[in-house]
Amino acid sequence: MSDVEQSGTVADAQSDNWVDRYAPQWLKPYARLARWDRPIGFWLLFWPCTWGLGLAAIATPERGFDWMAAILMLVGAVLMRGAGCTFNDIVDRDIDMQVARTRSRPIPSGAVTARDALAFLIAQALLASVILFQFNRFTVWACVASLILVAIYPFMKRITWWPQLFLGLAFSYGALVGWSSQTGSFAMPALLAYLGTILWVIGYDTIYALQDVEDDALIGVKSTARLFGDKTRPIVTGFYAGAYVLWLAAATLAGAGIVFAVISLVALALLAWQVQTVDADVDDNPRARFCSNHYVGITLALALLADWVW
Repeated sequence: MSDVEQSGTVADAQSDNWVDRYAPQWLKPYARLARWDRPIGFWLLFWPCTWGLGLAAIATPERGFDWMAAILMLVGAVLMRGAGCTFNDIVDRDIDMQVARTRSRPIPSGAVTARDALAFLIAQALLASVILFQFNRFTVWACVASLILVAIYPFMKRITWWPQLFLGLAFSYGALVGWSSQTGSFAMPALLAYLGTILWVIGYDTIYALQDVEDDALIGVKSTARLFGDKTRPIVTGFYAGAYVLWLAAATLAGAGIVFAVISLVALALLAWQVQTVDADVDDNPRARFCSNHYVGITLALALLADWVW
């Protein structure tokens, strides 16, 4: 057994993270199961929510940016990302045992049983429902419908080369939720933002999946990283370029102008840096490029807020 498995830490978590340092011993396995030691996931789920809110604020300036909705959505993102990861780990427990990066996770390592993980999943989902019911009926039903995407995602790597597409369909939903929470419906700016975010997710999760290409090939798990092979860099470049064009179109349709266009170029530069410097042969390189998407999310949120204020 490796030192990581003996300590209970997870291989792909940052060393000395807050869970390892401060969480009580009884909570640590569940915190790792929900990925609280790897917060990048809930940020990537949350930022599209702020984009939807920002687009709605620009489209209806008299309403403004709904800060309370943003806070609720942040809490909801933490809970739903944790619930999704818990469900994913229950489904993938046998696969995770065979992959170096994931065999130290709580279920395959034996720190949490599948039955206890299911109870934890239900608890997170119930708390998330409390957040959800603070919004209008349209948004509630839209989010309920999205659970289909969450439920099928863990199985996609077994049957299609495009599991990243299904992750994108689920993880991008916040763009629709942010908009509908303010308007009670969907509209073209939100739909374009959603489509752009799907392309973004496919791109960044392809980069992330480069870490597991060898193990995935051995056990027969499919991914776009394996599918694209040596063409990963130009193909991800295409996805990122498409994402930016759709985001720009969404903001323009909502009423954004030069302020958003200029600031959003920082996000485009970050995406370009990722694809130009990604190298699967360098330890931690794909993970670091993947995590830099947090700053893409921040940049676009600030661009929308700045345009709204302007």
